[in-house]
Amino acid sequence: MTQPIRLFVVDDHNLFRRGLIALLSQDPRFEVVGEAGDASAALNAVGRLKPDLILLDNHLPGVSGVQAIGSLKELLPQTRVLMLTVSENEEDLSAGLRAGADGYLLKTIDTADLADSIQRVWEGDSVISPEMLGKLVGLLRRSGPPTEAADTTATPLADAAPLASASAPLASASAPLAPDERLSSLSPREREILRLIARGHSNKLIARELDIAETTVKIHVQHILRKLDKSTRVHAAVYATERGLT
Repeated sequence: MTQPIRLFVVDDHNLFRRGLIALLSQDPRFEVVGEAGDASAALNAVGRLKPDLILLDNHLPGVSGVQAIGSLKELLPQTRVLMLTVSENEEDLSAGLRAGADGYLLKTIDTADLADSIQRVWEGDSVISPEMLGKLVGLLRRSGPPTEAADTTATPLADAAPLASASAPLASASAPLAPDERLSSLSPREREILRLIARGHSNKLIARELDIAETTVKIHVQHILRKLDKSTRVHAAVYATERGLT
């Protein structure tokens, strides 16, 4: 049996924090090793506890969650930071990703989806609530139209602070394709799955909608990321949305 993912929860609402810890502790994939009600207390504790992943609220007394990400990442570079907040403000989303957050989720998320998101982030994926994905795309669009040079590396937000991934992008054996050629290289099924990814669907939802196994979806997603030369599904979603594949 693999070791559980060691979690640290940062939230100033004691009732929510304790309830969240109780729920996550019921999942054998996780071990909650600590908690804090503000950024200062979190910084003091995580250096000692060295959690695998920090669940971080944004609206904290004193230093906000977004402002604390840089210090947390500097102290524990390998620790994932997943924001869990009520803020639907696109500036908070942008600032969090630029600071190095590995994901941005709203507190309205279902418990099972939160657990799956934690697992995905720990495995190197980046997660964003579907409600926020459109705002992320809007931010990217306002930053200017994509260019081939920019597209072969990452999205503008990722250039400032990469959406973290445990592994480098899957390399292609052939020379890099231009953006339009990458999209045309996808099979009809892969384009269909990419369209659903751009709408914020999880692998589970995609499998349910297309009536295929979730493991099959995962394989398709790996192929899509390789063909598009993207490191995460968030980058793939932005790429697809910018090209009208929604």
